[in-house]
Amino acid sequence: MVLLKRLSSVTYAASMVFCLCFSVLAEARVPSPPQIEAKAYALVDFHSGKVLAARNENERMDLASLTKIMTMYVVDQEIKSGRIHKEDNVQISENAWKAQGSRMFVEVNTTVPVADLIKGIIIQSGNDASIALAEHVAGSEDAFVKLMNQTAEQLGMKNTHFMNATGLPDPEHYSTAYDLALLSKAIIRDFPESYANYSEKWFTYQGIKQPNRNRLLWRENYVDGIKTGHSSTAGYCLAASGEQNGMRLISVVLGTESDNARTDDSQKLLRYGFRFFETHELFSANKPIKEPRIWMGQAKKVPLGVANTLYITVPLGDYKKLQAQVTLDKALTAPVKAGDEKGKLVVKLDQEIILEQPLVALDSVEKSGMFSRFSDYISLKMHDWFGSEEASENASPSNG
Repeated sequence: MVLLKRLSSVTYAASMVFCLCFSVLAEARVPSPPQIEAKAYALVDFHSGKVLAARNENERMDLASLTKIMTMYVVDQEIKSGRIHKEDNVQISENAWKAQGSRMFVEVNTTVPVADLIKGIIIQSGNDASIALAEHVAGSEDAFVKLMNQTAEQLGMKNTHFMNATGLPDPEHYSTAYDLALLSKAIIRDFPESYANYSEKWFTYQGIKQPNRNRLLWRENYVDGIKTGHSSTAGYCLAASGEQNGMRLISVVLGTESDNARTDDSQKLLRYGFRFFETHELFSANKPIKEPRIWMGQAKKVPLGVANTLYITVPLGDYKKLQAQVTLDKALTAPVKAGDEKGKLVVKLDQEIILEQPLVALDSVEKSGMFSRFSDYISLKMHDWFGSEEASENASPSNG
């Protein structure tokens, strides 16, 4: 027992340092973000979540019809769960028909398919369509708003609160540029099929053809969403997203003075991000990064990796400078359960830590039999006396 207690207190530092060396990219010094008129903005990489440029990104502001991104997220959840279907016919209430602001022009006491109402929300920004779907999903707009706020909390939108499904002004109806970037990321990630609607430029209903108000769809062929907003209190707002060479960016601008300003600001931010940064997948989820020795177990090694696919965004040309270090804090002994944290991955750029991630066991390892455990105990004791026999290894990122 004394020896086992002593072994448990011994720390074995097994570390692995490797350079991530890839094709040489042109060096580029990252300039300051472009001049932006918006009262608040955020430019975020979709895959890594890195904020590339921001101002007042956590300031609570009126978001106008950017609200409808959350309206659609809740609707998409309901469709995915099977509680509603795109083929369902929705009865249009007088409340929906009388909706103020931008409209799809549905008629009271008629029925409209869910699929058409979705396009009416996304492309035409119809307040009437938003209320109609809210009532269809939850029975009333008030009940639907509770679902919106629950979803916001689940997505980590810490500075967001909804009072309606349309974005009509209310003192208690607010969000932030950063929270809206989180929401935009979620709708692209969780509902890619539905997200295709956000790139459509026109929708015609009842013989009325209306354009998508996101004019970036006409300016930049890489832009495929997301949503505009405007009110007297919010000004002109735009959440936009686009993809180039596998890198997707999300920009959110709030409180500009005109349609042109919100379009120009969003275009500047997206161009800035694509020009001066690059995003790469470092390691795939549930794929071994290192397989260290495990003692007293039914297996001799245990694979360690990351629970979620790991992306990183760095200034253009700096990817080849990255260094990563894997550290195991102690000798590993069984039992180990899949998901247990057993190490740490640290990524550095020019000796500065830019990312830390736990390493978890990818498989469970149960205790071995008594004779095997005793044999391993002796080996582990020798390991303690004479030092680790493990050598440093190279590990290659998922996509090179």
